Amino acid sequence: MRAIILSGGLGMRLRPLTDDKPKALIPVNGRPISEYQIEWLVKSGGVDAVTFACGYKWERLKEHFGDRYEGVPVDYSVEDEPLGTGGGIKKALSGKSDDTVVVTNGDIITDLPLRRMMEEHRQAGGMPASMLVVPYRSRFGVVKIDKLKMVRDFDEKPAFPDVWINGGVYILSPQKVLKGLPDRGDIERETFPRLVKHGELLSYPYYGDWSYVDSIKDLKELEEALQVQAQGGRL
Repeated sequence: MRAIILSGGLGMRLRPLTDDKPKALIPVNGRPISEYQIEWLVKSGGVDAVTFACGYKWERLKEHFGDRYEGVPVDYSVEDEPLGTGGGIKKALSGKSDDTVVVTNGDIITDLPLRRMMEEHRQAGGMPASMLVVPYRSRFGVVKIDKLKMVRDFDEKPAFPDVWINGGVYILSPQKVLKGLPDRGDIERETFPRLVKHGELLSYPYYGDWSYVDSIKDLKELEEALQVQAQGGRL
């Protein structure tokens, strides 16, 4: 089972941390986020090969991981110019013969039981793609008021269990999805909407631990959450 880690972005919101390195090498409690990802992919999904879909400062990735990380073969699909998530996946799949591929955004940390998601994808039979979805969590605290406009309670960054967002992890059947991937463009905007029209995109709802790093604030919150987890708590 191959995994593609989408690592082609510039990481603008994480500057200056990304001035000299790609987002995939941003340290989380002293370790690159991509190390956490590879270990999760192997342990939770049985992944035995990793391809970085990369571009910006990709040489730093090669310097860090080389051709193998903890026994797992690693290669690099290098974009001369940004191709978007769809174009990046299409290029990374070129020349590969995998029946099923895991794709993850390069800024996700989760304890998702990947094998279960893979099994649901297989059981669906014939689906080109499955998408992780997670509950929407507000970045803002919610103020609860009554009919008299009196403030009655506060809820700090609540989750909305019936509102789902794209969790940035996909199971793809390359033979069925490849023709729908753009040479340049995003899978979220170009490929997935077409699959939805034909009832060919399966969701995998997950309520467990899931975080992403899109800003310095996200990074600090993730580091704190992982420290709590290491002490016996949860994310």
